[in-house]
Amino acid sequence: MCSMITPSRPGAAVMSLPSMSPDAVENVRRFEVALGQCPQARLHTEHSFHAGIYTRTIKLPAGVALAGVTIKVPTVLIISGDVLTYGDNGTTRITGYHVTLGQPGRKQAFVALTDTWMTMMFATDAQDVETAERQFTDEYENLGSRRER
Repeated sequence: MCSMITPSRPGAAVMSLPSMSPDAVENVRRFEVALGQCPQARLHTEHSFHAGIYTRTIKLPAGVALAGVTIKVPTVLIISGDVLTYGDNGTTRITGYHVTLGQPGRKQAFVALTDTWMTMMFATDAQDVETAERQFTDEYENLGSRRER
């Protein structure tokens, strides 16, 4: 089943990304293994630090699937585009521009239906990308930005 989230008014829609159950996280891990058997898209990550906030942005091209790492800190995830995402409530279609308030303990999967930009940010005292990545996930070696270096 797929639910759909669209703004009820022009502008940003704010939604919550709750922590995920162990079963839901395991489903994303299985999806991640399956994706590993497919040709891999090369995604570029833009990083910035400002006012105690670390920000990372990727463009997920239409038709590309992504299994994210397990997030261990609260984050804000801004999504702009048309994407399917998997969580505890199954698959949700997010279309348009959304500011999402993410809780720790989630590992999400995404499939872009159109080119979609995703920007994740969180408060940190880190001064470099490697330190910030280690702060938000224990799976930092699996990040696409690590393969870019």
